[in-house]
Amino acid sequence: MREQALLYRIIQGAVKLSYKKFKVEGVENLPDEPAIIVGNHSKTYGPVVGQIYKPRHAYTWCIGNMMHIKEVPAYAFEDFWSKKPGYIRWFFKILSYIIAPLAAFLMTNARTIGVYKDKRVIKTFLESCDRMTGEGADIIIFPEHYDEHNNIVHDFQQGFVELARVYYKKTGRDVPFVPMYICPALGKVVLGKPIYYDHENDHKEEVVRICNALMDGISELAYALPPHRVVPYPNIKKKYYPTNERPKKDSYEE
Repeated sequence: MREQALLYRIIQGAVKLSYKKFKVEGVENLPDEPAIIVGNHSKTYGPVVGQIYKPRHAYTWCIGNMMHIKEVPAYAFEDFWSKKPGYIRWFFKILSYIIAPLAAFLMTNARTIGVYKDKRVIKTFLESCDRMTGEGADIIIFPEHYDEHNNIVHDFQQGFVELARVYYKKTGRDVPFVPMYICPALGKVVLGKPIYYDHENDHKEEVVRICNALMDGISELAYALPPHRVVPYPNIKKKYYPTNERPKKDSYEE
């Protein structure tokens, strides 16, 4: 298990004391074996909650750029602030450089696994598999991107499902994926029932099935909760946050 710096542990403790309190529900749905827990990003709530309120020993996938000081500014500005009004973007350009040392320090000391969009991605899968088999750790992933799926989640980047194939090759077992809905408005983290990868099916078809089942599972967890505003993945104004009201049939179909 990766050793964490004392300063990081102090910062994490301070964040937990001052951060919004969350209650984790549905822990009984977690299988006895290591699982891949997949949740809605909910702006920055997802990664923070994944570190502070994870139900058991786990590592969170983190974009690898945020783990390297020189790569932080470009990634942080593009992902967090590029859609800010033009007249104020200069401020966030500067801010992206200011946060770089702290961001890299936090990301490399947290229970994270770097994710890359080049050939280094194989390291992501291998390290994740090693953590699962060697430590019995869960893997927490927030795979949303900017294309809207419904009022609860945005469409998933699908590459994470490859971890199921790597895990099967190493263990001979099909890995469970567990949907997780993070609800800042109600202070809840809700875990759903596991969805198992099936190695006997065509992998490409399994990728689509797993992603759709997880997006649907997260959405159903949200719809079952009392009325609230959903904190979306994109950095938009609060007045544009959607509600968790179940949409009428076909309202998200063109």
